[in-house]
Amino acid sequence: MTVRARERGGRPSRERILDEVMTAVAEHGLAELTMASLGRRLGMSGGHILYYFGSKDRIFLEALRWSEGRLADERRALLARRVTADRKLDQFLGLYLPLGPRDPRWTLWIELWARTPADEALREPQDELDAGWQDDLAALLERGVRQGRFAPHDTAAAAAQLLALLDGLSTRVVLGLRGADRESALGHARDAARSLVPRA
Repeated sequence: MTVRARERGGRPSRERILDEVMTAVAEHGLAELTMASLGRRLGMSGGHILYYFGSKDRIFLEALRWSEGRLADERRALLARRVTADRKLDQFLGLYLPLGPRDPRWTLWIELWARTPADEALREPQDELDAGWQDDLAALLERGVRQGRFAPHDTAAAAAQLLALLDGLSTRVVLGLRGADRESALGHARDAARSLVPRA
């Protein structure tokens, strides 16, 4: 749902701008997202948007950070739930994977990955977002080991391997490749989790 909060002076809030970016990407993809079209959605000029964010890449990065911030809240809530480690791991997989081919968060990830080799300034923020997922997954696995649900193993390595596989599955879903949909990706992710995370 689009956030309609506005700052003083009638300008759209930062949150509304980023929410509108995500909505536009979900509706039309990145190809049709221009500063002019985004400005029309927000009732302001494209130049005004660039004034606040500096560049189109920076807008994409900030929209991704905003979206990932909301998911980080969901991850923390997931880790705090009183359910088995097996169940938490399954829910973690579902949280990570895209909702479908038009998932705006994953569309932005893929776009920024492609732009990073030409702009090193994009790499560090992406690394920070990745580290949040990996640290939380490793913590989930470590807790499962302590609880006796998982056998002792290198939880950091398992988390890194599982997330790399999830990235590949997610990319296939978002690109709409043949046979790649959320349900099949989730099935493959569950198979991989069973292989990489030994049960006690």
